[in-house]
Amino acid sequence: MTAVVVHPGIVGSPIPMPHPTPALLQTWTCEDDTAAFAQRLAALPGVRHAFIELHGDLGAGKTTFVRHLLRALGVSGRIKSPTYAVVEPHEVGQDAQRLRIWHFDFYRFNDPREWEDAGFRDLFASPGLKLAEWPEKAASVLPPADLVLNLRVLADTEAASTTEDLDEAPPAPRELRLQAGTALGRELLEALRA
Repeated sequence: MTAVVVHPGIVGSPIPMPHPTPALLQTWTCEDDTAAFAQRLAALPGVRHAFIELHGDLGAGKTTFVRHLLRALGVSGRIKSPTYAVVEPHEVGQDAQRLRIWHFDFYRFNDPREWEDAGFRDLFASPGLKLAEWPEKAASVLPPADLVLNLRVLADTEAASTTEDLDEAPPAPRELRLQAGTALGRELLEALRA
């Protein structure tokens, strides 16, 4: 499936791509793969201005990926999940090198009025990286995503296991499907593909 979901725009929203770029598919067999991918993404200058949607079931690894990405971008200290707060802000660097990052978790988002009341329109219109878990809960108010990241835990039948002792079995591998939704997303995706 190569369809890109297009959300209604908000102030300063990028224009979605008219022709989708083929998705990037990867299998992450361990957390080191997740960290390595996060480091590659963090090294791309365009990520500082991106909006990235993260999709996947509970336990798929969305928050783990975000933590690795934030670490790769220079965030230190405790990185909390924004499940109850809806958004956790982060900031790294100073002056012209300052990067503002907002990590959203819309899992408990129920009322679009919360969007305006919480000032999310202003956050999405401002410079910086925006990461959103469970974006489908706020789809009616979100701008088009530059990158759409889908994570899926591979079932035992999809990923061969050589460990006989289940207590010592490694975590199940994840399948990553990354799609571009805007010109910036396409630029990032092609850089990751190289």
